[in-house]
Amino acid sequence: MEELTKTEERVMQVLWKLQKGFVKDIIDELDDEPKPPYNTISSIVRLLEKKGYINYKAYGKTYEYFPAITKDQYAKTTFSKMFSGYFDSSPASLLSFMVKEEKLSEKDIEEIKKIINQNSAL
Repeated sequence: MEELTKTEERVMQVLWKLQKGFVKDIIDELDDEPKPPYNTISSIVRLLEKKGYINYKAYGKTYEYFPAITKDQYAKTTFSKMFSGYFDSSPASLLSFMVKEEKLSEKDIEEIKKIINQNSAL
């Protein structure tokens, strides 16, 4: 699966939220001010379609777009690349980073312990 640019990822986030939509719907949902030009978002959507991230249904010359992959599928692939690339596939390294950099609360740490304990019983 080809990596997405930040802008492509933002468009995908909108499509996952909407589940389906026209280019105008995507533009309306973006938080950008001023709103990006129609042609810009249309080009990004076509790139996403070529990369296999979205599909479309044609209504004459108008296209309604929808995700071809789920948000969970994308998250799994993206996380796997990050996990191996930045943390050498080491859960301890990832957890250490989270504790140091994300300033986890006691509640967060307790939830993590609970998850670990539940999964270690499997």
